[in-house]
Amino acid sequence: MKKKIIIFVCLLVVLAAVLFFVITKFTKNEDNENKLEKVKVAEVAHTIFYAPAYAAIANGYFEEEGIEIDLTLAAGADKVTAAVLSGDVDVGFCGSEATIYVYNSGEEDYLVNFARLTKRDGSFLVSREKYDDFTLEDLKGKNVIGGRKGGMPEMTFEWALRENGIDPKKDLTIDTSVAFAAMEGAFIGGNGDFVTLFELSVRE
Repeated sequence: MKKKIIIFVCLLVVLAAVLFFVITKFTKNEDNENKLEKVKVAEVAHTIFYAPAYAAIANGYFEEEGIEIDLTLAAGADKVTAAVLSGDVDVGFCGSEATIYVYNSGEEDYLVNFARLTKRDGSFLVSREKYDDFTLEDLKGKNVIGGRKGGMPEMTFEWALRENGIDPKKDLTIDTSVAFAAMEGAFIGGNGDFVTLFELSVRE
């Protein structure tokens, strides 16, 4: 009788140990699934140009990989760069020129480009007047709000002009004095014949 009791008690102990192991493992896995790694991201502009990233966030693709995205707007590559270098954010969406400027300044703590979110420049060239058959030749003699000097949108715009035989220094005036976030407002306020914008606002 004592032998049966001992065997029964041993079985209970083993069964309790197995149950404890299974419950503990299940609870840990559940906790790990619920615990997401937060990644703070700063974008240079809130634009349809970054639609793939927005779609991934909205559809929960990052959560499926255990990542929670905290997305903020830091208008201008200079502000995105400052946010990354200060540690306020982990990742920044901006042009690669910011990395070059910081590196060339001799800083030991500089940005590292590790991915390409976009393949083309997403700027629009917006005119104050209507053109039925616009060509880049129509920019000659005009004033264009082009963005920050040395910024990716402005440099890409100059490159496109040169590729089409237009001298950006002689054939037109490119205003680089307007901050990235203020370009649309400056244009609406009456400055410039054209403006380069990432996003088009609908206004009556």
